[in-house]
Order: sequence, then structure tokens, then C-alpha cells
Amino acid sequence: MRGFFIYQKKETQKKSLILHNLLKQTMNYNRILLKLSGEALMGDRQYGIDPKRLSEYAKEIKQVVAKGIEVAIVIGGGNIFRGVAGAANGMDRVQGDHMGMLATCINGLALQSALEDEGVNTRLQTALEIKEIAEPYIKRRAIRHLEKGRVVIFGAGTGNPYFTTDTAAVLRAIEVNADAILKGTRVNGIYNVDPEKDANAVKYETITFKNIIEKGLKVMDMTAFTLSEENKLPIIVFDMNTNGNLLKLISTQQIVRRILNVQTGESTLELGARNDLFSFTADRMLTSYGPRWRMILIGAG
Repeated sequence: MRGFFIYQKKETQKKSLILHNLLKQTMNYNRILLKLSGEALMGDRQYGIDPKRLSEYAKEIKQVVAKGIEVAIVIGGGNIFRGVAGAANGMDRVQGDHMGMLATCINGLALQSALEDEGVNTRLQTALEIKEIAEPYIKRRAIRHLEKGRVVIFGAGTGNPYFTTDTAAVLRAIEVNADAILKGTRVNGIYNVDPEKDANAVKYETITFKNIIEKGLKVMDMTAFTLSEENKLPIIVFDMNTNGNLLKLISTQQIVRRILNVQTGESTLELGARNDLFSFTADRMLTSYGPRWRMILIGAG
């Protein structure tokens, strides 16, 4: 009888794994790194953390995890302290940046708590050793957590002053072999000017790293851009404050299509509907080979 129950358990696990893999096949990505700004956690406040906004984000992330997507997160600390701002007021830049790193750890703990309240297994790893509250960052351990379906939050940036959390996000995404960086902002893509300040702002559906540099667009810092371009890592900018947007981005009606010109060897990007076979085929190609190809910033609306 005991052998029968062991057999039944193995069969149940096998079916669960099959279902898990089928869910992942309907997604645009298998493993993502979500980049959130510290200011995003403020909600309508002027400082600190808005519990309501934190809960909303946790629910959004939970939906994605439920689809079998492996999720890593890097979060900024601007809602608490910015090293650059401290330096501008006469503080030593290195000291200021270390304070900013600790701010990201505070945000990481808050997000971890919100995710665990939603029943999502989460680990916080930090570039600075704070063993009483978080694991030290170890690449192989982080990857193993992701493979087990746990959300991994990376705190304390890179652990070095003068490097932003944008750079930390790109670095960690490359290290854990993420398929893409999803940068959650308050706007639904990349514009020529700030759409919150100029109603005539023009949105870019696709744009190259070179054009971003030439136009001086403030999306990420140049170190992060350079690292991303060199490693062929896609960056997608989207509105995190719209409910369902994160799940929509990775599973939806609109997917990113890559068309490879066999004669020239060059590839282009298009947005297409999932309901045609070519889109689905291109989707699988993107998931498998996207990080190796020159995939550029995409504004997902």
C-alpha cells in the first residue's frame, strides 16, 4: 500500500510539472528581472512606503509567479535616501551611496513581507552582508531559488558606491541569465520628453540604444545601457501602476516579434497578436534566443 501512495505522489508531481511547463510555454519569457524605483513605493505620499501600493505590486508579481515565470527583483531606494542628493548637500559621496544601499534593503524587506503575505515564497539577497536579515548575494544560490519558484529580491545595489540600482539590475539580470529586464515606471513606455510634464510627448514603440544616447533620453544611466547593449540584454519599459500590466506584458495579446533577414543577417522587431501562428513561433524564438540577439528597448503600452 505504501508503494502505491509513493507512486500516486510521483504521478501527481509529474502532472504538476507538465502543467507548470505548459503554462511557461504560453509566456514570452521564462525568467525576468523586474526593476522598480524606490519612488514607486511612495504611492501618493511624499516620502517613505505606501502600504497600499506595496500590496498592489505584490499582487501583480504573484500573478506572474502563478504562471510559472521565475522572477527576480531589484528595487531602488530613492523614496528614503539618494546618495547623489546627499553629495549635492555636502555629504561624502561614498557615505551617501552606502546610505542609499541600506535604503534599498529597507524597501526589499518591505516588498518581501508584502509578497509573503500573498503566499509567495521570497528570498532577499544583499550585496552588503547583513546576515541577520538577508542572505548574502551568491549567484548559484540565487539561480537555485529561482528554479524552485521563489522570488529573489536583490538589495544594496552592486555593493559599490557610484553605481546606480539601474546598473545593479542589468548586472544581476546578466548573472542569473534573465531573458529580459522589465523596468516598471509611472508611464507606459519611452517618450521624447516627460509625458507627465508635456501633453505633446511622443511615444517610441521601439528605439535603439544609439538613438537613446543621441536624443539624451533619461531612461537609465549610461553604465546600465552600455552593459545591457554589450550583453544583448533586452530592456522593456512599462507602466507598473496599471493593474494587470505586468502579466499582460509577458503573456498577452501583444507580443514582441523578431523577424530575421536571412540574407543580411539583420533582425527587426514588431508587435503582433498572439492569435496567429507566426507570432507564436516568433515568441518561442524570442524566448530561446532573444538574449543572444540585438534586442532593443521596447515601450509596452
